[in-house]
Amino acid sequence: MIHKNINEEQNNSRLDHAATSLFEDFSRSQIQRWISQGNLLVNGEILKAKDKVHTGDEMSLDPIFENRVSWEGEDIPINILHEEEDFIIINKSPGLVMHPGAGCHSGTLANALAFHFPELKKLPRCGIVHRLDKDTSGLLVVAKNEKFRNFFVTKLQDREIFKQYEAIVVGQVIGSFSIDHPLERDPRNRVKMRATDFGRDAVSHVSLIKFYKGYSHISIEIETGRTHQIRVHLSHQKLPIIGDSLYNPRNLIAKNTTKELIGHIQNFSRQALHASKIRFPSSQKEGIFYEFQADLPQDMQSLIKEME
Repeated sequence: MIHKNINEEQNNSRLDHAATSLFEDFSRSQIQRWISQGNLLVNGEILKAKDKVHTGDEMSLDPIFENRVSWEGEDIPINILHEEEDFIIINKSPGLVMHPGAGCHSGTLANALAFHFPELKKLPRCGIVHRLDKDTSGLLVVAKNEKFRNFFVTKLQDREIFKQYEAIVVGQVIGSFSIDHPLERDPRNRVKMRATDFGRDAVSHVSLIKFYKGYSHISIEIETGRTHQIRVHLSHQKLPIIGDSLYNPRNLIAKNTTKELIGHIQNFSRQALHASKIRFPSSQKEGIFYEFQADLPQDMQSLIKEME
């Protein structure tokens, strides 16, 4: 059971609208089905989707997954860093889509998981509990059972999962700073997100690892996990990520960059962003935490070497 309280932002909203906002890992159709089936309660009571909820109301969701989509397994190599009884840690390669969807029906991480771990096909998204953009590399947690999946989703919603990334950006970063700027879908381009004063809260903490004459290798710790959060936040701070075709479409080059490095940057085929560290509590032993790290992939290591 997952519990959430209605805040002032959702006050006097319809139940289905408020629930979709708070339980963001689930689709609106899933939320509406669970409301109609009595799997989502408000203060212990069954309500209709159109009923209004108010500040302080407690929503309790029992996410029963039915009519699951079963994706075909494909023999796609995946880098498994660690495996426990309840979860798997994967170091995702850049270019790998998370799961089948519009315009991409095969060749995804979910297809790979269905092949290497057939038992995961009974879980939503083959156990994938959070996501990375297609061209972002790095650490992912995959649940092996519904109990751990529900546990991890709850910890994500409660912001108890530590996630750290590394990126290579255009511009000079000095020391450390935080970005606390809400994000929303760009109404002119639904693929993009944008920084705004009226969106959903988003917080990123940035620290310099090393500066390279116009470019910075940085680490980013995120408190929230909004879509494209790091990419939008850094672009908004005029620190665009190298290779980010969506938020750095001109692939900006710093002044006095050598011809050799310009060529390397122009040929860098994805955003230079990597999920390097994750830490989360054990679902079985209170006070115990798991922490995993993944070194930079070869393409980002080569880019840094060219900058030295």
